[in-house]
Amino acid sequence: MSDPATPMSLDELRELASAIRTEVGKAIVGQSDLLAHLLIALVSQGHVLLEGPPGTAKTLLAQSFASTLGLDFGRIQFTPDLLPGDILGSNLFNFQTSQFTLTRGPIFCDLLLADEINRTPPKTQAALLEAMQERRVTLDGETHQLPDHFMVVATQNPIENQGVYPLPEAQLDRFLFKLLVPYPAAEEEAAIVSRYGQYQGPPRPADLGVSAVADPALLARAGKVIAGVTASQEVIDYVVRLVRATREHADLAVGASPRAAVLLANAARARAALEGRDYVIPDDVKALAISTLRHRLSLSAAAEIEGRDIEALVSELVESTEAPR
Repeated sequence: MSDPATPMSLDELRELASAIRTEVGKAIVGQSDLLAHLLIALVSQGHVLLEGPPGTAKTLLAQSFASTLGLDFGRIQFTPDLLPGDILGSNLFNFQTSQFTLTRGPIFCDLLLADEINRTPPKTQAALLEAMQERRVTLDGETHQLPDHFMVVATQNPIENQGVYPLPEAQLDRFLFKLLVPYPAAEEEAAIVSRYGQYQGPPRPADLGVSAVADPALLARAGKVIAGVTASQEVIDYVVRLVRATREHADLAVGASPRAAVLLANAARARAALEGRDYVIPDDVKALAISTLRHRLSLSAAAEIEGRDIEALVSELVESTEAPR
């Protein structure tokens, strides 16, 4: 058995990514770009927010992805009456032992599906802040560690829908990517109806033949791959220029944080590794800029009145920011 402390080779990483894609493809039609971003987040130990209208398989995608990894999976269905203790757990008094005993909440897992996260108030959403940033939970003054590869995959419906709350800026900044889940193309939708029409209810990944192709030890090795991927000083400077440009744009009231620059650089390393390279090129940064920055930026009042689009602004900044040759 391979030593978990030893990074896998780039070829081994690509083989693992291909196996995960194959398994997820048994349940999900299309959505290759979303899956590519999920793999990048997995390797770079980042969290992902999936946004799309109901019925676009956001939950099934997250479940299928988790099923391929062989990790301890947890799920929280966020509702308006959910309390922080329902996520984190609580210390309950045991009358037999006269001691408090920790009852762990569903957050104590490897991969957490936070389903419809924006259907609960910000007070409850804030229960995830420490876990997402520091991979630990504090209850009654005592700290409890979460796994090093703890990952949150959250889903939400667009904010225009009824019965939803905006996510706090501090929480949004902890997500590596915000990915928009589109409606499928016509031929993909026909394939979906053909595949799932035989089921009386929503199928589970196991019903569709999705199985684990990884385990915690293998994923620990995969996570160490990006340590060997080189990002030159020129590429790092490019990332910094791009992020700082968001703070200076007249149409943006709030720009991206230094955390965004760190996460973007790490994600670019992961993308390079998954492409089979041990070095980052500017195209790695450009390919991930919108998904990394869109949820960290806020339009100015004038830009909102003019109907400006954040994704379009990020694209403009990518084009106007000088990249290394």
